[in-house]
Amino acid sequence: MEEYVESVDYKKICDELYDGIYIADEKGKTLYVNKSYSRITGLSPDLVLGKYVIDLMKEGLYKNAITPDIIKTKKPINAMAEIRTGVKVLLSGSPILDQEGNIKKVVVINRDMSDLLDMQKKLVASQNEIEHLRNLQVTNKLIGKSDEIQPIMQMIHQVANLDVTVLITGETGVGKEVIGNEIYKNSDRHDKPFIKVNCAAIPANLLEAELFGYEAGSFTGASNKGKIGMFELANKGTLLLDEVGEMPLELQSKLLRIIQEKEVTRVGGTKPIKLDVRILAATNCDLYELVKTGKFREDLYYRLNVFPIHIPPLRNRFSDIELLTQHYLDIYNTKYGKQVVFDREVTEVFKTYTWPGNIRELQNVVERLVITSDKYKKINTELARKILNMEPESTETSTGELSLKEIVENVERKIIEKALKDYGSTRKAAAVLKISQSSVVKKAKKLGIHISD
Repeated sequence: MEEYVESVDYKKICDELYDGIYIADEKGKTLYVNKSYSRITGLSPDLVLGKYVIDLMKEGLYKNAITPDIIKTKKPINAMAEIRTGVKVLLSGSPILDQEGNIKKVVVINRDMSDLLDMQKKLVASQNEIEHLRNLQVTNKLIGKSDEIQPIMQMIHQVANLDVTVLITGETGVGKEVIGNEIYKNSDRHDKPFIKVNCAAIPANLLEAELFGYEAGSFTGASNKGKIGMFELANKGTLLLDEVGEMPLELQSKLLRIIQEKEVTRVGGTKPIKLDVRILAATNCDLYELVKTGKFREDLYYRLNVFPIHIPPLRNRFSDIELLTQHYLDIYNTKYGKQVVFDREVTEVFKTYTWPGNIRELQNVVERLVITSDKYKKINTELARKILNMEPESTETSTGELSLKEIVENVERKIIEKALKDYGSTRKAAAVLKISQSSVVKKAKKLGIHISD
């Protein structure tokens, strides 16, 4: 083998290398370049062979070549250089000395920087995107100073480090996931995994495998390597079960066992796996009502409802709307490079809206207004009402045109129609308007409003 290696010309070996090889003598005259050198620099061998580096630099073929400095210092040098072709290369050169310490040869490795620089640009872009997502995540925090939200903040700090199960309830869009984030960030497990599972978003036939994992070949289509479940991924950390009210009954018993026994058995497996997971659950359903109708296990309900936190809807915390609006306006102005501003009256318009989609709807409305506006647009009440599909402000307020009774009836009609449209039923509309369902039905009939239920 050694004889074979010695018989092979070093030039043939060098020509197989990916990096460029440049060899000069003790005076800086070019003795050899390999094929990769020409590929990387774009310089053909006849342009450099037999020529001195100093002369090549004078001709403008190179910028900041390192061979002269290596000859002068007799030490290895690493540097960046630019070729006349515009290519940037990373140079790594070393002297070859004889026994007396005199330079015999200089060998320089040329590495193409174009791929590396391209990768660096992509990495910077990726890091910027990650930083932006992190900033959005940081701003995804509990915002508010209202009397309704302050007790919620106190409860979060009260329970964060207690390591107990928390049940977070509230309408869609009120910020249940935000509450989960706050509990996690303020807990002793803040540096451990935080896994979120939307029980309503995963098909029922797949939810069991996603939550508990499965062994290899345990069912048709299963990976031959098996799969780790969400509970195992969250081990030592926190698991947020969002929309837990949508969990099928057959899985509720398994969830109850995991909470009680602190262990999980994969689908198709027989060996239980010990776990240390803090569970947070969130739902927009009335779990107790589901218990009474047999759609949710009573024992699981009490296991989850150790420390309940109910988030009030946005319509019950109007004093926070101005703060939330400015918060999201700042975020989306930054995200889209704009300087959109809202008239002061816009917040007052927002306060008259019922916000059936709660904070998520407010966030969406602010983002849409920023996206669809010019860079320095000033949003007025007309635009705000238009995006909310609200009627223009009525000018029929003079008692000379309408009687007080007619004015009151008109206002009642608009409010009841809006509540029925937004909430879909007389029961929900009655709860929002804080009157009885029978009163809604009677007033609708009197005012000529069609109701579907």
